[in-house]
Amino acid sequence: MKLRLHFVVDPMGWLCISMVFGIWLYNTFFIPTLVLLPHYNEGHIPWATVVCYYMASGLCIAALVRASTADPGRLPVDPHIPHSEREHWELCNKCNLMRPKRSHHCSRCGHCVRRMDHHCPWINNCVGEDNHWLFLQLCFYAQVLSLFTLVLDFCQYYYFQPLTGLDQEKFTTRHELALLRVSALMGVVMFGGMTSLFYTQMTGILSDTTTIEKMAQFSNEIYGSKKSWQWALAEVCGTRWKLLWLIPLRSRQPLQSSHHFRTHV
Repeated sequence: MKLRLHFVVDPMGWLCISMVFGIWLYNTFFIPTLVLLPHYNEGHIPWATVVCYYMASGLCIAALVRASTADPGRLPVDPHIPHSEREHWELCNKCNLMRPKRSHHCSRCGHCVRRMDHHCPWINNCVGEDNHWLFLQLCFYAQVLSLFTLVLDFCQYYYFQPLTGLDQEKFTTRHELALLRVSALMGVVMFGGMTSLFYTQMTGILSDTTTIEKMAQFSNEIYGSKKSWQWALAEVCGTRWKLLWLIPLRSRQPLQSSHHFRTHV
């Protein structure tokens, strides 16, 4: 499957994603500058901690960029409908185009999206069949980075030894009382929000129910199906290889639901 860039013209969405990017940039710049690198240089923390922090930060921003620019599953104007699948298609009453069942018309984007979960202003994009796995990765890595930031902020206050190369009183006045406390507050908000969102997304994936279907009070007897957690995540991520579920820099290939899941890793 080719990588197709998808941009939504929505000023409110641009503002929301700019805020998310600003929070990521704030913590990626100030935490290493004020806490991570100084304590590493003085031997208070191992090099593996620095590497893990930058890996979490890099994977988080990669998932954000991919989720916001990936095609969520936009339906073409004149879709090719296989004869054997015609009974599973229906007419959209908003754009008057044929679409497969479980698709939804997004008023923000102005088109139908296959298996649309919801429109997320924080990535300025719909979450649908083709980018749901990227949104799930974004929630996961945002949790990891937020928790990492909170732990470093906590250690700066209560665990790490004072830095010998700095004026401790000036550092406390200029940085700890302002920048690091703001970082800790953003970490708490982001970790709490992303944990709740990640849990909601996982329960929806495992029950084979989208957010829109939950809001419309569709029951699992209509749309949901009993699947193993491995097969449910493999369908969303487009691969049976578990290690690839965590990699945002790849393309997604849809799986055939008739195939049985076999563990490769």
